Amino acid sequence: MKKITLAKHSGFCFGVKMAVDKALKEAQKSDNVVMLGDIVHNEHVIKKIDEAGVKVITELSDKNPGTLLLRAHGTVPEVYAEAKKLGYKIVDASCPLVLEIHEFARRLEEDGYKVVIIGDYGHDEVIGISGHVKNSIIISKPEDVEQKIPSRVKRLGIVVQSTQNIENAQKIVCKLMVLCREMKYYDTICKPTKLYQAEIRTMPKENDVIIIAGSFTSANTKRLTEISRSLNPNSYQVECGDDVKKEWFDNAESIGITAGASTPNWIIDQVINRIRHIIEE
Repeated sequence: MKKITLAKHSGFCFGVKMAVDKALKEAQKSDNVVMLGDIVHNEHVIKKIDEAGVKVITELSDKNPGTLLLRAHGTVPEVYAEAKKLGYKIVDASCPLVLEIHEFARRLEEDGYKVVIIGDYGHDEVIGISGHVKNSIIISKPEDVEQKIPSRVKRLGIVVQSTQNIENAQKIVCKLMVLCREMKYYDTICKPTKLYQAEIRTMPKENDVIIIAGSFTSANTKRLTEISRSLNPNSYQVECGDDVKKEWFDNAESIGITAGASTPNWIIDQVINRIRHIIEE
């Protein structure tokens, strides 16, 4: 009998759950709830929020301003100011841990540090963090350090995107250490990310096949896949149960399943049920 093991830590983190719950709650109160972009990086969640009546807009308007839901990734100060000026009711669904990163970045700047953000270029969370300080330096991978900081600087203050690969962040910090006289580092990788990544560094060694459930637009899910594949080539990312393929399990006796922080429980259940159906055929 093939064994299926679900990671202890997988699926919605508390920040994503809070944001989704707030969106659905506000949709029940009003038919004019909007967001500047998707609430989280998962197509199934986006569809559910859209069906509840929350709409995505590209810019704020003074025509019939309603409720502006600020997304889980956080946003820049200008959005708060403009929404308030135009008369929107603001509901902040930003993850509290992301808001904490904003505060750390501002504090570093006020204390005279050059702020470095370790994070993915163009990611919504990283854009939001960067918007709270002036002229921050964003570094995504160790190879970019010398290009971004070509000469020694006096003081560097570092924050990290909450869902970053821990090992990647550590490598970047090691390179930064030799480029400054003084460094202050805030470990802002969130606890859920650390727990998810800790498990995905052991599960691929203990299972023949690993399935990672989550959107290909989700940075944290893709990171789980990258880590898993580096340890076990039989690692597959799927968005839903329909993506699971029978041939993946032909010679497998043990199957490990995990999911990104923006993957809802119903998708995880769907994936598990699909795998059970395949192996019981």
